[in-house]
Amino acid sequence: MDFKRNPRYGIDDLQSEFDEQSDVERKRKRTDFLEKEYPGEVPKQKRKDAKHWFQDEHSRMHKKMGRMMSMNAYQRHKEIINMYYLSFPGSTKMLQPSTSHERTDYDVLKDNHKFVWSAEDEANAEKSWETRMAKRYYDKLFKEYCIVDLSLYKKNKIAMRWRTEKEVKDGKGQFQCGNRKCENSDDLKSWEVNFAYKENDQRKNELVKVRLCPECSEKLNYGSKKRQVEKKKILRRWERQRQHKDIKPSANDDDESKPINESDSKSDSATSEEKNKQTSVSSSDIWEAPVQKEIEKTVDEDIDDFLDDLFQ
Repeated sequence: MDFKRNPRYGIDDLQSEFDEQSDVERKRKRTDFLEKEYPGEVPKQKRKDAKHWFQDEHSRMHKKMGRMMSMNAYQRHKEIINMYYLSFPGSTKMLQPSTSHERTDYDVLKDNHKFVWSAEDEANAEKSWETRMAKRYYDKLFKEYCIVDLSLYKKNKIAMRWRTEKEVKDGKGQFQCGNRKCENSDDLKSWEVNFAYKENDQRKNELVKVRLCPECSEKLNYGSKKRQVEKKKILRRWERQRQHKDIKPSANDDDESKPINESDSKSDSATSEEKNKQTSVSSSDIWEAPVQKEIEKTVDEDIDDFLDDLFQ
């Protein structure tokens, strides 16, 4: 019994006129995609090149093994450890020294810094180099006004520190707002704050001055009202001298209308004579006394007097 491959059309097998390629060509087409080079890819090595590369690597490895076999146990151990650290990424981090027990200058200042150094603290500052360095840093600070951190003012937590030389030159804290994050320079007000802080497990208080803008002043007084520092009226020198020279009246206007008795006139004459004697004695003492030279104040002393009157 015969079976046809295509019984529907009555055809035993399909034939094609183009089926004349040899088996070699068909095999070459099947393996064509393996040998095709695509852009961006590293070209594959040929069989001969790969064989030469293997021989080179094999000879290099044998040379290394021969060199290691010629070493003693300790040298071989060092060589293997170095090869391990140089071969695996991230393994060199284990060679870095630990910095957990190291202390920088900032750490020393942070541990020994004091907001205010008392006489007892200054006497004990010579015992160690850490306290000497902290005291030297404290002496470089300017302690007229403070810099304030009001970021936690709603929790009634305020941080303060003294000003540095750069901040004094820039006017920060005196001509600009003393808040650390504020640069406003309009309508500044001076406040006296009883700053309570904890230092070395001891509670301390210090009265400091702060200059703040209106917004930062509200933050400062969020929990309790602070005392505002008001400027005193500055009087010129000639005004102060004139106030000292002014003579206050000794009698009221009602006394002028009263009649003058003889006893009153006698007492007035006696007092006038005593005054004349005193003036004559005082004038003679002036001429007999040695000449006193008037010392003129320098410009620096005048400026110091002006600043004392300004900030009192």
